[in-house]
Amino acid sequence: MNKIILITGATDGIGKETALELARMGNQIIIHGRNEQKARNTVAELKKRTNNPQISYLIADLFSLQSVMKLADLFKASFDHLDVLINNAGAVLDDNRSQTENGIEATMQLNVISPLLLSELLMPRLRSSNDGRIINMSSGTAIIAKPRMNDLNMDRINSGQTRYGISKLFVIWNTQHMAKRLKDEGINNVSVNVSHPGSVATNFGQDSNNGFINNLIYKVALKSHLMAAPSSGAATNVYLATSNDVKGFSGKFFNNKCKMIKAPTRYYNIENEEKLWNYCFNKIKPFLNR
Repeated sequence: MNKIILITGATDGIGKETALELARMGNQIIIHGRNEQKARNTVAELKKRTNNPQISYLIADLFSLQSVMKLADLFKASFDHLDVLINNAGAVLDDNRSQTENGIEATMQLNVISPLLLSELLMPRLRSSNDGRIINMSSGTAIIAKPRMNDLNMDRINSGQTRYGISKLFVIWNTQHMAKRLKDEGINNVSVNVSHPGSVATNFGQDSNNGFINNLIYKVALKSHLMAAPSSGAATNVYLATSNDVKGFSGKFFNNKCKMIKAPTRYYNIENEEKLWNYCFNKIKPFLNR
């Protein structure tokens, strides 16, 4: 059965490749982007390459929780259910720390809090699916991240790469917590899992300045033939979105080989997970239950 699939950050890189492969399977694809012209061009390209007319776009700025709310409203106005939400959008930002209009450190908002808000706002549509799935994107940097639980807004972290790694670890913890909550609430038709794409040659990190070594990685290595193609990074997303093999699994971590592996545990405990969840949920709470 064809699925209705919403993919954030899908006008380029892994998100675009994920949309391409899922569209080739005949699914109905809604891509999200920030730039309308780029989104329009991407939709036209995907339609041409897949011969699938069921591809559309929605525009939102994930650095704004108000914009995330509007994105959810636009989706709900057009669709009565959602089979798969892929929270693909994310970025490593400059060492120079910045905050959004919501008073949240920008990396934390883009990579952690906005995906959580979108997932919560679209939960009624996911619950209307026979097999609703949320796929959250993490990164290998989560393995070496050293979170500071007394500084969840990263006020005292001066490295963009460090903030990125911590945010991707937090994605895993929030995914685990959401899976437990869904189970506790008796919601058995919605699952949430984490996808790790591996090192992929995309435009990721090309616009950020994170010091000489990190710039070398993002601006040279990621653009070289040494890195896998974006289609490789999309493989686990496609697998988690479509495979019957993962039906019923929730709160799990999947690597770039579509294999379920153990999530990083070095800094994990239930108290940290709950502290993070409560922090994030308090940030999105004003935008829920309107």
